[in-house]
Amino acid sequence: MKKNTVVIGAQWGDEGKGKIVDLLARQADAVARFQGGANAGHTVKANGREFVLHLLPSGIVHPKKLCFIGNGVVLDPQSLMEEIAQVRSQGIKVEGRLKISPLCNLTMSYHKMLDKARESKATRAIGTTGRGIGPSYIDKVGRLGIRVGDLLQFDVFAQKLKESLKEKNFLLKNYYKVSPASHDAIIREYRKYPALLKPYMADVSLMLNQLIASGKKVLFEGAQGTFLDIDFGTYPFVTSSSTISGGACTGLGIGPSGIGSVLLVAKAYTTRVGNGPFPAEFDPQMADFIRRKAGDEFGRTTGRPRRCGWLDAVMVKRAVQLNGADQLAVTKLDVLDGIKQIKIAVSYGIKGGGYPWTTEELAGCRVRYITLPGWDQPTGGIRSYAKLPANAKKYLQTIEKLTGVKVSIVSVGPDREATIFRG
Repeated sequence: MKKNTVVIGAQWGDEGKGKIVDLLARQADAVARFQGGANAGHTVKANGREFVLHLLPSGIVHPKKLCFIGNGVVLDPQSLMEEIAQVRSQGIKVEGRLKISPLCNLTMSYHKMLDKARESKATRAIGTTGRGIGPSYIDKVGRLGIRVGDLLQFDVFAQKLKESLKEKNFLLKNYYKVSPASHDAIIREYRKYPALLKPYMADVSLMLNQLIASGKKVLFEGAQGTFLDIDFGTYPFVTSSSTISGGACTGLGIGPSGIGSVLLVAKAYTTRVGNGPFPAEFDPQMADFIRRKAGDEFGRTTGRPRRCGWLDAVMVKRAVQLNGADQLAVTKLDVLDGIKQIKIAVSYGIKGGGYPWTTEELAGCRVRYITLPGWDQPTGGIRSYAKLPANAKKYLQTIEKLTGVKVSIVSVGPDREATIFRG
């Protein structure tokens, strides 16, 4: 890692970004999370231990790295405290290293209640995690949100809560026909958070800009993936924040000149959790085979089985363009070991090419594939690109040709060591 780098998912999330950030964090001075909330699970496996992180940056498992949670994140205090307790129990020190922007909007209990109520009532469910992320961002954009910094003036917090609950409880009772949120219960719970969160609060934007100006290396970490972006994803089956590289600027308070490189992470195949179009999706039998072969194609937050399909080069090329990516990491190559013929989606059959403007058009497209020969040699123990099977290298080279970006990292297993670096 020679420059400040943004790590972005090229698909619908679950690409293995946590592992890639963990690897690159060894060369960085700081890791900064810029969007999303407690709905995004990153898994890091290191030294025989597994860390499942939702809010904490993946760099937290490296003892000397500064970790930042930026203003673009919606913060669930309960989830954060549980996560801090989890990493502490595994010998990880958090104090003095974790910095949280007071400008983060809070995810409240009523946001979770609204999230679940909307999903149950919707005629076309999005497939959310039910963690309250969408309603949190709705309040943020609607200027009704409560920020982390508001907790330090608890009377201000209490007044904002009172005003917010007027609207929220009206919806919960009269439209969704469920029990309302309790103002007194929330006040009792949140009285403990000012003391718990104050030691972590800091001017994240200022600190990051100072680090960048002094020549320190910063790794910027997003959640979800490109096609869950609120603008450019498969709307409305998306998350509620900007998941692409530009979101690092607005979600942390840094200028574009502070970013030196964009690393796009793509699985060697494609998965998504939740509803929405999936052009290159497998038939149920093949999906089940890959899910069982991979061993962990289930959502880290919800446990839902992930839908699986072939690598979609149309998607990845679009992600390269949207993010300005200059390098690519391909994960889970080992899952394709032993498959006789491997397909890559290369066209959607749209006149003039390009990417569909609407979700409906994407759902109705006719996918054209190319077929490449597979390889029988297991790749899980390989640590050199030169030692990969010839057909595995051909597969990676085809991805490079179709996307226009060099594959600089290849992951062949969940552990840190199961990685091939090129250059």
